[in-house]
Amino acid sequence: MTLLIAMIASIVSTLIWYARDDRRELNLGLLCLMFWGASIMWFTDAIYGYAELGVDYFTPEASDMLNDAYLGISVVVLGLIIWLVTFLYKDPKGIIRKYLTTGK
Repeated sequence: MTLLIAMIASIVSTLIWYARDDRRELNLGLLCLMFWGASIMWFTDAIYGYAELGVDYFTPEASDMLNDAYLGISVVVLGLIIWLVTFLYKDPKGIIRKYLTTGK
């Protein structure tokens, strides 16, 4: 489940990156790299899990699948939070800086 959720997030973020003209301004490359990095990490984990468990790797318990789903969602949310913090820190249009200095 973690691999599946990370791959979906990777594909969606890549499609958004590809479709947007202001991708550099929105720092979408960072978001794509984080999600693709997570996907590679979970793919490597799946390879080692399959090497250890064999065919039993493909028949997990329901509780294990639920835990993996929570972990996958947590990874995606954490990636989005990191992207949002870096985006707000960069403040490409100066909106936050203007609000903090003028109050409007």
